[in-house]
Amino acid sequence: MNDRTSRTPSDTHATVAAALDLAPIIDGHNDWAWECRENREYSVEGLDGALATDTDIDRLRAGRVGGQFWSVYVEDTLTGSDAVQGTLEQIDWVYRLAARYPETFVIARSAADVEAARASGRIASLLGAEGAHSLNDSPAVLRMLARLGVRYLTLTHVHNTSWADSGTDEPVHGGLSPRGVEYIQELNRLGMLVDLSHVSPATAHAALDVTTAPVIFSHSSCHAVTAHPRNVPDEVLRRLADNDGVLMVTFVPQFVSAEYAVWFGGDKTTAAPRVTLAQVADHIEHARAVAGIRHIGLGGDFDGTDEFPDQLEGVDGYPALLLELAGRGWSAADLAALAGANVLRVLRATDVAFAGNQSARTRLTL
Repeated sequence: MNDRTSRTPSDTHATVAAALDLAPIIDGHNDWAWECRENREYSVEGLDGALATDTDIDRLRAGRVGGQFWSVYVEDTLTGSDAVQGTLEQIDWVYRLAARYPETFVIARSAADVEAARASGRIASLLGAEGAHSLNDSPAVLRMLARLGVRYLTLTHVHNTSWADSGTDEPVHGGLSPRGVEYIQELNRLGMLVDLSHVSPATAHAALDVTTAPVIFSHSSCHAVTAHPRNVPDEVLRRLADNDGVLMVTFVPQFVSAEYAVWFGGDKTTAAPRVTLAQVADHIEHARAVAGIRHIGLGGDFDGTDEFPDQLEGVDGYPALLLELAGRGWSAADLAALAGANVLRVLRATDVAFAGNQSARTRLTL
């Protein structure tokens, strides 16, 4: 990369414009569906106006978002059939969003769908299920989620599942149980992406040992930069090159800034430390240095936490982040890889399997 002083502001703007001509911004994780569950009774009305949330249609357009993995998430304190029902309600919200604003959103299941959405000027709406508690340990539920268009499964959330260890819980499986290995194999067969955000390093290693398809981290940052259990250690990042997977760097302040993480875990009687867009860029550059340019992306986690770094307070902030990186010497091609080309590659690698969805051929039934 070039020295950051070698480009003028007009140069950096031209570089970002060229990057966004090459690839759309495809974000790995947004919790707008959950926000609308909690505060709008799942209404899809009025989402084209200025909202107090991190996400609205105008800001998605301003942020140049061309594809979004909407998180179809319920808290992992919900269990059993309640978790399954909540996840289905989340999926229903995304489908209703696309139906209510057909000029803005379209449901996408594949890389080709993302590209067609972009050609039509719409935002490709992909689905990702956050936490295997949403399955109620039923492979049949997993297969039905695939048929509804869910493209990734995050193996855990805050707590362990019955077959995988979370990064924020006491380990009980040593990573994956034998049942967990079977689930990874079934995800590969279905063409659903294995999402390793939230899992422990042992779980990440175990999944990478088993998977035959690229994995993603839909919204995680770098442990070497900020030592938070939700961040990815370098020994895991290095494995993405052989796996051909992607770390989608998140903007959550406690994952980005060690100072903020200390404040967040304390009594919060003082003002929150400032977290900057430049600190997010530092995580991206570290991930690039360790994993390589083909293995990085963006996963903001908007509407999934209360605060965000300066200039990244909402979904309109992506261009500012790309400008920061362009000022650090990133080329248009490299910015395009980060923005969306890398995760599109991962989708293409799994699209054929996902389109097949051959439930009758599975051995994992109970």
